[in-house]
Amino acid sequence: MELTKEHTEQIEGIMSSMDCQKDFKCYKSDFDSICRAVHRGLDTLADCCDHGNTACAFRVPFGRGAFCRCPLRIYIAKHFKK
Repeated sequence: MELTKEHTEQIEGIMSSMDCQKDFKCYKSDFDSICRAVHRGLDTLADCCDHGNTACAFRVPFGRGAFCRCPLRIYIAKHFKK
């Protein structure tokens, strides 16, 4: 995926402000190795669609589903629909 300079700067800023137990595998894999999430308009949450990934530190169970609170994952879902 081609990133603009603005996107790269935003992503690097997000990464510098957080800890990632997976060492930013999503970014380092050019977003090929990424969990499934959908942005629904919230700035701090996305719908987590990886129902089997209960070990993720950013996954927040809610009812029968879950939310993702990873700032990087939310940015990717919001800006790249990925």
